[in-house]
Amino acid sequence: MKPFISLQKVLPLHTGNSFSSPVNWEINAGEIWTVLGNNGSGKSLLANILLGKKRIGEGSIEYHYFEEIKRNNKDEFLWPGKYISHISFETINAVTNFRGRYYQQRFNSQDADLAPFVSELFDLNKTETKEAVEMLGIGNLLDRRIISLSNGEQRKLVIAKILSEKPRMIIFENPYIGLDKNARNQINTAFPLLRENGIQLIFLVPSVEKMPACTTNILEINTQGIIRTQKIENFTPGSKNQFPPEKKPLINWGKIPQTKSPKYEQVVQMDDIEISYGDVHINSDINWEIKVGEKWALLGPNGSGKSTLLSYIFADNPRAYAKKLALFDRKRGSGESIWDIKKHIGYISFEMALCYPKNVPCIKIVESGFYDSIGLYKKCSNKQEQAALHVLEELSLSELAHRNLGDISSGEQQMVLFARALVKNPALLILDEPFNGLDEKNKQKCTAVIDSFCKQPGKTLIFVTHYRDEIPLCVDKFLELKSKN
Repeated sequence: MKPFISLQKVLPLHTGNSFSSPVNWEINAGEIWTVLGNNGSGKSLLANILLGKKRIGEGSIEYHYFEEIKRNNKDEFLWPGKYISHISFETINAVTNFRGRYYQQRFNSQDADLAPFVSELFDLNKTETKEAVEMLGIGNLLDRRIISLSNGEQRKLVIAKILSEKPRMIIFENPYIGLDKNARNQINTAFPLLRENGIQLIFLVPSVEKMPACTTNILEINTQGIIRTQKIENFTPGSKNQFPPEKKPLINWGKIPQTKSPKYEQVVQMDDIEISYGDVHINSDINWEIKVGEKWALLGPNGSGKSTLLSYIFADNPRAYAKKLALFDRKRGSGESIWDIKKHIGYISFEMALCYPKNVPCIKIVESGFYDSIGLYKKCSNKQEQAALHVLEELSLSELAHRNLGDISSGEQQMVLFARALVKNPALLILDEPFNGLDEKNKQKCTAVIDSFCKQPGKTLIFVTHYRDEIPLCVDKFLELKSKN
């Protein structure tokens, strides 16, 4: 087979905790590789090496496809990042050139109205654009503002945008993150077509379950380097890397300072709720009552309004004041501040992960959960600091405590934000797709912690996912939203 990219004895400059042994890897034209490794194993680092974003200290990389480009255009400037696209959960900011976004922005109408329309990202006269839009089924989104899209819809937008540009290679990091079943089926159908059109594909996944079926070759990786490479027909999945029962996280909830809550019977009461953005109708007639101690799963396809519904509960959305909504037995707009609501709630979401500043130490991120702020602007008490360290320790994250969020992997970032949601042992825990990008071992840890949390008297849970097998066993109530699109 014709080689496409070759890595020979490569070691990145300033490796940190990854790649203590040289990387040798040959990617041939037409092969579809999946890079399989736990959170923090170096998958993103390997992608950045291929993209030319991470300098190498030893070895060499040969981009064989440069030869063809040079033959066709001798004056072409050759740089890997020009021909290789990387799709990760943060790509939405780069693709839309909308880097000024901030948490809660899509719920503030004045700022949301400044955001570009989806159609502005595309040259709709190009054949490649028409094919990508049809392939991802986003034609109905073209007249929407980008900021108004759900997380899953934004993900589909990013994929369509990059497909329309016809790169030589696409690196998909966690290809299914944030996508409902229908969207996953759409891109699974698209992958072989991309290969037929001469686009090389590489997938970075934390577990075998998230590996696309079109994979032809597998590279297994850990922090030391490459474990092995093999063809898919020779691949035998290992164990699910379960941790021994005695190693399960044992958070001592008594160590955690809790906000004193008044007595209440209803955590949430919604009546005839409608969800819309401008003239775009998303959903309506939503009635939802959550009583103290209940454990709920919130389900529904991309764009059905799940995250917006949660924004009403977590006091992120000013439109909540116009809704028939009561929280903790108190009608919204009856004199309470948003902080009076947030202090009872622990929360994690895709949007929070996207917008949280990356230059903040992980311990400070966890501590910010006590104050419900994006960033830490108050000094924590000694008891709060110890509680934050305790939660990190039980989740096996102690070594990340003083590293900045931007210096760790996306899966590790998700774990840190999960710890933030837990740190004050809230009355209501809202987990919006908390297992995004997590390997099997970390999913097991988080599931054990959720079960432990829910065994406490009076604790209430809302769990959001596109995978029913992720729903904790303690959940016994379900609300499923239907898409109106």
